[in-house]
Amino acid sequence: MIIFKSADLLYAELSRRKNSGQSIGFVPTMGALHLGHQSLLERSKSENDTTVCSIFVNPKQFDDEMDLINYPNPIAKDIDMLRHVGVDILFHPTVDQVYVPGVEHEDLDLAGMDLIHEGEQRPGNFQGVAKVVKRFFEVIQPTRAYFGQKDFQQTVVVDHLIKLESMDIELVVCPIVREPHGLAMSSRNERLEDVKRDKAAFIYKSLLKFKERCYFKSLQEAKETTVKYLTSIEGADLEYFVCVDGVTLNEVTQLEDAAYVAALTVVKYDDVRLLDNIILKDER
Repeated sequence: MIIFKSADLLYAELSRRKNSGQSIGFVPTMGALHLGHQSLLERSKSENDTTVCSIFVNPKQFDDEMDLINYPNPIAKDIDMLRHVGVDILFHPTVDQVYVPGVEHEDLDLAGMDLIHEGEQRPGNFQGVAKVVKRFFEVIQPTRAYFGQKDFQQTVVVDHLIKLESMDIELVVCPIVREPHGLAMSSRNERLEDVKRDKAAFIYKSLLKFKERCYFKSLQEAKETTVKYLTSIEGADLEYFVCVDGVTLNEVTQLEDAAYVAALTVVKYDDVRLLDNIILKDER
């Protein structure tokens, strides 16, 4: 595995590979890698000639400086995983290599996606995502880019970005990888006590039940029942539960409102913020 810190040197190497006919798969991460990341990397390895992984803790995605300071950085462990998977290139840049001094990084037109749901809860987060992904796409010029469904709203924003910038990149959204009890894998899970980590499976179970109810109840009725259940769990603080159009992220009130519908939720449990979602309908 080759490790690059320079954006220019990485661009030159990948341009050489692309000019020789190689396909490039790209998996962007902020480190603290787990089996969810590994599944993305293995998918890229199976579909491309060269797989690139980035590890960059993006300061523009944090509105709380302490969250940025406390973000885990087990780089030696992460490199071991990448080598085990057989990743070809790691891009591990400094902030100056991503946000070049003197270059203005203006906000992108995200069609309001950055202001609702997760965007409302974390101001500036999706603008930060869009800016760093745009920069990485310009440097790496991937054939395919791999993102996990767990961060559903992020995948919709990236899809919008690709279309907005007319990029010739295939977005590949991979299924959520879950722990044995059902909790969606995340680096945040490490902050849960073992007992609470097992109990946190109630989030996924509630999504499965919600999807079942949608077959014999209206979306609103099913949602009310699920919200009532989630708010009844001791130690759980429901931030939101919303059904959205999977292309625009606009809220829907019935399944007939869109061809692609997903239910999104965030629950703060044991003081750890846990995201999850489920696809209710996809007729695209």
